[in-house]
Amino acid sequence: MEQLSNTARPKTSATLTLRIIKSFEFRTERSLVLHNINLETTTVGQLKDIARTAIATQLGWKPYRNVVLDTLKLYTKAHGAKTTNLIINLDHDDWILEDESEFLANLDLENETEVSVFNRELYSQFQANPQTNWDC
Repeated sequence: MEQLSNTARPKTSATLTLRIIKSFEFRTERSLVLHNINLETTTVGQLKDIARTAIATQLGWKPYRNVVLDTLKLYTKAHGAKTTNLIINLDHDDWILEDESEFLANLDLENETEVSVFNRELYSQFQANPQTNWDC
Protein backbone atom coordinates (compact mmCIF):
# COMPACT_ATOMS: atom_id res chain seq x y z
CA MET A 1 0.00 0.00 0.00
CA GLU A 2 1.23 3.47 -0.89
CA GLN A 3 2.20 5.81 1.95
CA LEU A 4 0.01 8.90 2.29
CA SER A 5 1.72 12.28 1.91
CA ASN A 6 0.79 13.43 5.41
CA THR A 7 2.84 10.57 6.90
CA ALA A 8 5.58 10.51 4.24
CA ARG A 9 7.68 13.08 6.08
CA PRO A 10 8.58 12.98 9.76
CA LYS A 11 7.07 15.50 12.19
CA THR A 12 10.56 16.98 12.46
CA SER A 13 10.56 18.04 8.77
CA ALA A 14 7.01 18.89 7.72
CA THR A 15 5.72 21.10 4.95
CA LEU A 16 2.94 23.47 5.99
CA THR A 17 0.85 25.80 3.87
CA LEU A 18 -0.17 29.02 5.58
CA ARG A 19 -3.20 30.68 4.03
CA ILE A 20 -2.49 34.36 4.72
CA ILE A 21 -5.88 36.12 4.66
CA LYS A 22 -5.98 39.84 4.00
CA SER A 23 -9.73 40.22 3.41
CA PHE A 24 -12.56 37.80 4.09
CA GLU A 25 -15.07 40.00 2.28
CA PHE A 26 -13.04 40.14 -0.94
CA ARG A 27 -11.58 36.63 -0.49
CA THR A 28 -8.05 38.00 -0.66
CA GLU A 29 -5.69 35.22 0.35
CA ARG A 30 -2.19 34.13 -0.57
CA SER A 31 -0.44 30.93 0.35
CA LEU A 32 2.92 30.79 2.06
CA VAL A 33 4.52 27.35 1.85
CA LEU A 34 6.95 26.52 4.64
CA HIS A 35 9.33 23.58 4.33
CA ASN A 36 11.22 21.64 7.00
CA ILE A 37 9.14 22.81 9.97
CA ASN A 38 9.80 20.77 13.09
CA LEU A 39 6.30 20.27 14.49
CA GLU A 40 7.71 18.82 17.72
CA THR A 41 9.67 21.96 18.63
CA THR A 42 7.76 24.77 16.87
CA THR A 43 5.06 26.49 18.91
CA VAL A 44 1.93 28.32 17.75
CA GLY A 45 3.60 31.62 18.66
CA GLN A 46 6.72 30.75 16.69
CA LEU A 47 4.65 29.82 13.64
CA LYS A 48 2.95 33.24 13.80
CA ASP A 49 6.38 34.87 13.99
CA ILE A 50 7.63 32.85 10.99
CA ALA A 51 4.62 34.03 8.97
CA ARG A 52 5.02 37.67 10.02
CA THR A 53 8.75 37.65 9.24
CA ALA A 54 8.19 36.11 5.80
CA ILE A 55 5.54 38.72 4.97
CA ALA A 56 7.78 41.54 6.19
CA THR A 57 10.89 40.40 4.33
CA GLN A 58 9.92 38.43 1.23
CA LEU A 59 9.10 39.99 -2.12
CA GLY A 60 5.47 40.16 -3.19
CA TRP A 61 3.92 40.47 0.25
CA LYS A 62 3.70 44.28 0.47
CA PRO A 63 -0.16 44.37 0.26
CA TYR A 64 -0.30 42.07 3.31
CA ARG A 65 2.03 44.08 5.52
CA ASN A 66 -0.68 46.40 6.84
CA VAL A 67 -2.86 43.57 8.23
CA VAL A 68 -2.53 42.58 11.88
CA LEU A 69 -2.14 38.80 11.69
CA ASP A 70 -2.87 37.58 15.19
CA THR A 71 -4.72 34.28 14.80
CA LEU A 72 -4.09 30.79 13.42
CA LYS A 73 -6.81 28.27 12.60
CA LEU A 74 -6.57 24.81 11.13
CA TYR A 75 -7.99 24.86 7.60
CA THR A 76 -7.48 21.27 6.53
CA LYS A 77 -5.15 18.30 6.82
CA ALA A 78 -3.88 16.32 3.85
CA HIS A 79 -6.52 13.86 2.64
CA GLY A 80 -9.14 15.47 4.90
CA ALA A 81 -12.42 17.09 3.96
CA LYS A 82 -12.31 20.74 2.96
CA THR A 83 -14.84 23.40 3.74
CA THR A 84 -17.20 24.72 1.07
CA ASN A 85 -16.23 28.29 2.01
CA LEU A 86 -13.28 29.20 -0.18
CA ILE A 87 -11.67 31.68 2.22
CA ILE A 88 -11.99 30.04 5.66
CA ASN A 89 -13.92 27.37 7.52
CA LEU A 90 -16.45 29.31 9.58
CA ASP A 91 -17.39 26.37 11.74
CA HIS A 92 -15.07 24.65 14.21
CA ASP A 93 -13.89 27.61 16.26
CA ASP A 94 -12.27 24.91 18.40
CA TRP A 95 -9.72 24.62 15.55
CA ILE A 96 -8.36 28.08 16.40
CA LEU A 97 -4.85 27.66 17.76
CA GLU A 98 -4.98 29.90 20.81
CA ASP A 99 -2.24 28.62 23.11
CA GLU A 100 0.91 30.39 21.88
CA SER A 101 3.17 28.01 23.82
CA GLU A 102 1.65 24.75 22.49
CA PHE A 103 3.79 22.65 20.16
CA LEU A 104 2.27 22.06 16.72
CA ALA A 105 2.68 18.29 16.99
CA ASN A 106 0.59 18.30 20.18
CA LEU A 107 -2.21 19.93 18.17
CA ASP A 108 -2.13 17.07 15.64
CA LEU A 109 -0.62 19.13 12.84
CA GLU A 110 1.18 16.96 10.33
CA ASN A 111 2.88 17.17 6.96
CA GLU A 112 0.80 19.06 4.35
CA THR A 113 -1.53 20.66 6.89
CA GLU A 114 -3.06 23.98 5.81
CA VAL A 115 -3.41 26.70 8.44
CA SER A 116 -5.26 30.00 8.01
CA VAL A 117 -3.52 33.12 9.34
CA PHE A 118 -5.74 36.15 9.84
CA ASN A 119 -6.93 39.05 11.95
CA ARG A 120 -9.30 37.81 14.66
CA GLU A 121 -11.45 40.96 14.71
CA LEU A 122 -12.02 40.82 10.94
CA TYR A 123 -12.83 37.11 11.24
CA SER A 124 -15.47 37.80 13.92
CA GLN A 125 -17.06 40.47 11.72
CA PHE A 126 -17.13 38.11 8.74
CA GLN A 127 -18.51 35.28 10.85
CA ALA A 128 -21.42 37.52 11.91
CA ASN A 129 -22.12 38.52 8.29
CA PRO A 130 -20.42 36.15 5.82
CA GLN A 131 -21.04 38.17 2.67
CA THR A 132 -18.41 38.34 -0.05
CA ASN A 133 -17.83 41.07 -2.63
CA TRP A 134 -15.50 39.24 -4.94
CA ASP A 135 -17.74 39.89 -7.98
CA CYS A 136 -16.85 43.60 -7.93
